[in-house]
Amino acid sequence: MTKIWQAQEAKARFSAFLEASLKDGPQIVTRRGVETAVLVPIAEWRRLERSARPSLKDLLLAPEPRTESLTPPRERHRHRSTPVLD
Repeated sequence: MTKIWQAQEAKARFSAFLEASLKDGPQIVTRRGVETAVLVPIAEWRRLERSARPSLKDLLLAPEPRTESLTPPRERHRHRSTPVLD
C-alpha cells in the first residue's frame, strides 16, 4: 500500500519510511502538500529502468527507424570570423 509522507516526517522517521518502501512498495514524499519524490525498492527501480530503455535488439527489429536514441544531440558550434584579405 502506497503511503504519502510529508518530507519532514520521512526525514524524522527514515527507518520506518525505508521499511515501508521495502514491505509495501513505493512511498510518496510531499513538500508543502505537493508530491515531489518517490522512494522505491532497488529491484523495482532497476526493472523500471530496463523497461524504459529499448535494447539494441528491439531497436534493430523495430518496424520504424528509431535512430533518435542512437545519435547524441549536436552541440551548437561558434562561428569563426572570416579573415578579410586585402
